[in-house]
Amino acid sequence: MDQFLQAAIDEARAGLAEGGIPIGSVLVIDNTIIGRGHNRRVQRGSAILHAEMDCLENAGRLKPSDYRRAILFSTLSPCDMCSGTALLYGIPRIVIGENRTFRGPEDYVRSRGIQLEILEDSDCIELMQAFITQHPELWNEDIGVV
Repeated sequence: MDQFLQAAIDEARAGLAEGGIPIGSVLVIDNTIIGRGHNRRVQRGSAILHAEMDCLENAGRLKPSDYRRAILFSTLSPCDMCSGTALLYGIPRIVIGENRTFRGPEDYVRSRGIQLEILEDSDCIELMQAFITQHPELWNEDIGVV
């Protein structure tokens, strides 16, 4: 398994251990993790702290040229909000652990020039399927389903 996807999975498991939703993300520039995070909506009572948002926040302010060299790894297909943030900052590539349990606006993101790589990783799939089965109300809240 890719070391960067594994780091994102480790973040997802950390979020689950904290009582949150098991989605993790890392931002990589020049083969180095410069930001990592996990979904903390439950833990922080946040409306927007998805894994990718937490990861980018933890990476801190970067130069536009840094974002254009970055790869965003996420255990799950990024939602509209997180995809929009990647578009805003010009992140050229997103590596997605899985998109079976949730699919973000992948076609739109591709149409805007971002390269997506979908790995269909079994660990990512199993982690999300188990969580959705055990906590459907939290999952539906996270993706905006009433």
